[in-house]
Amino acid sequence: MSIVPPGPAAASSAFAERGVGPLLRGWREERRVSQLELALRAGSSARHISFVETGRSRPSEEMVLRLAEHLDVPVRERNALLLAAGYAPHYPETSLDDPSMEALREGLERLIQGYEPYPALVVDATYDVVAANRGIALLLDGVPERLLAPPLNAIRLALHPEGLAPRIRNLRAWRDHLLAQMDRQIALRRSPRLRALYEEVAAYPVPDRDASQDREPLGPAPHLALPLRIEHKGRVLSFISTISTFNTPMDVTVSELAIETFLPADPATGKYLHSLRS
Repeated sequence: MSIVPPGPAAASSAFAERGVGPLLRGWREERRVSQLELALRAGSSARHISFVETGRSRPSEEMVLRLAEHLDVPVRERNALLLAAGYAPHYPETSLDDPSMEALREGLERLIQGYEPYPALVVDATYDVVAANRGIALLLDGVPERLLAPPLNAIRLALHPEGLAPRIRNLRAWRDHLLAQMDRQIALRRSPRLRALYEEVAAYPVPDRDASQDREPLGPAPHLALPLRIEHKGRVLSFISTISTFNTPMDVTVSELAIETFLPADPATGKYLHSLRS
């Protein structure tokens, strides 16, 4: 359950060649915000925003950060915008194994350990697993060792035909959910590594099984959210997934961490997991 430092981060946008103006315009258009609307949000004028985007005006460091905030630009890309405007990066990127991250590492480990016997894990921006508890290890029973070698990737593991995919009873629905989630992240982060992962897992074959399994009744538990229904030693366990991130992160590494927990979706799943613990 020890913390695994993420691998080298993917390069940010090609800011050096494009300049801050085109980058800001790209983020504004992607967010579907007009120059006037952005100006009103940032306490500026549409004329000034236009001058910044065309390169006729160089924005201050404060203005770059303010515009990035109102455009919901990821922390990593805010540094890229600052560099493109000729300023130093504002947010550090600290490795998880750095001594200054000790409190964060211990907090994450306590959090996911305290969630046992239910599964919980921590992933980075490309879904590489940073930490996982014994509930996750339980679900990985029987997965080939080569798929568990670092860096362990949660999406690849879930959808790989030799991973968890053959055991997921509602695979088509869960696969669609994961791909849609990745698609949203790609739009937010513009990550080439995430795009490559998406293309890889989207090409995995879906096991040939009766499509009616995706429509099996969920039993007496109310259908509050799409469950993950997965086989384990002759049983079908059902989970609802929740994802937590850090509010107002001031470090690139921290901004890209996500904690995913799996809550039992029915009483039988919770009872079974507790019986394994006792």
